Amino acid sequence: MNVLVIGSGGREHALCYALRRSRGLGRLFILPGNAGTAELGTNVPGDPSDFQLALEVARREDIGLTIVGPEDPLAAGIVDAFEAAGLRIFGPTAAAARMESDKAFAKQLMRQYAVPTADARIFDDFELAREYIATRDEAVVVKAAGLAKGKGVIVCADPADAILAAERILVDRVFGDAGARIVVEERLLGREASLLAIVDRHTSYLLEPAQDHKRLGDGDTGPNTGGMGAFCPTPLVTEAVLRQVQTQILVPVLDALVREGIPYRGVLYLGLMLTSAGPKVLEFNCRFGDPEAQAILLRLRSDLLELLNAAVDGRLEEAVVSWDPRPALCVVMASAGYPEAVRTGVPITGLPPAAEDAVVFHAGTRRVGDAVVTAGGRVLGVTALGATLADARRRAYDLVAQIRFEGAQYRTDLGA
Repeated sequence: MNVLVIGSGGREHALCYALRRSRGLGRLFILPGNAGTAELGTNVPGDPSDFQLALEVARREDIGLTIVGPEDPLAAGIVDAFEAAGLRIFGPTAAAARMESDKAFAKQLMRQYAVPTADARIFDDFELAREYIATRDEAVVVKAAGLAKGKGVIVCADPADAILAAERILVDRVFGDAGARIVVEERLLGREASLLAIVDRHTSYLLEPAQDHKRLGDGDTGPNTGGMGAFCPTPLVTEAVLRQVQTQILVPVLDALVREGIPYRGVLYLGLMLTSAGPKVLEFNCRFGDPEAQAILLRLRSDLLELLNAAVDGRLEEAVVSWDPRPALCVVMASAGYPEAVRTGVPITGLPPAAEDAVVFHAGTRRVGDAVVTAGGRVLGVTALGATLADARRRAYDLVAQIRFEGAQYRTDLGA
């Protein structure tokens, strides 16, 4: 079966890496891909949100399954376009992708169906938001309701900071149209974890739990980013926690979506806070997490293509999934200036060849002649397996030490 992967980041490179081990894979195409995916398949230049181009490629190359990586094409309706054309595609429809593209919608759904999450209010008027925040006397979180590339969440220590955050989002529009509405919610206390579920409308399968690191600097300091690293599995998610997530969050949410007439198919990402009162939802995403996918998929030993085909065909209950028992850790190397303005076109040297238990996943890279250069904020996801988490951490950082590009920044405390 020929496969088309939509996207150009580390998540898409990790998907391609796992797909290359699938027995049923024919030719692999990536729209638009990066310097790393070019080693595994054929990159197709173009905009990943250009539905007509994606449909043209799918028809021309006899694509049996299209897999969508990033959230923007999903939110814009690429799955709807493919299904209308009678083509097989893995991902949620635009209506179902609102679980990520509209945080206000997701929050209202959780409230209506009693899914545990932070108490929140939704505003599209700054003055009303300011009046509400001024009544609070504890830390709050202000979120842009739309898609903001993982950067639209501002944790505020006091109401004055929250009022400024609301003004920046609603009035100054620092996140553009994503900030037309905001969600103001209580700050939950606990430890964060990520769970990804493969869903086929009726059945779900939880992948191995991971722990992401959003803050730019060591010790969880600095601004929020799209993610500076992850490891899998995380000891925070015990069997007891998994049972709670399954019964109190995942099943009720999927049932709620069916009741609302928008059944879900694809990946549903659950960003969780493990509080003293049990797991609560921080956010939903409608796709594989990045960089969680790098750590999770390096541990996957069963056939990814078979798993995703089973989900598309509505036979997920037949899938058999196996995992490498060794933990994996991913260190993101980012450009200078990230998560704000970044410089691209910087040469990268010291890239090691991929091994079965250690891979440098490309995120923001492109090839210029014989050189690989930076092409985005997050550049590489250096990922390794180890006998223990400490061993995986050591091996990943050993690889990081070999790689050079001007201004590279990364956290040194992942998995510590």
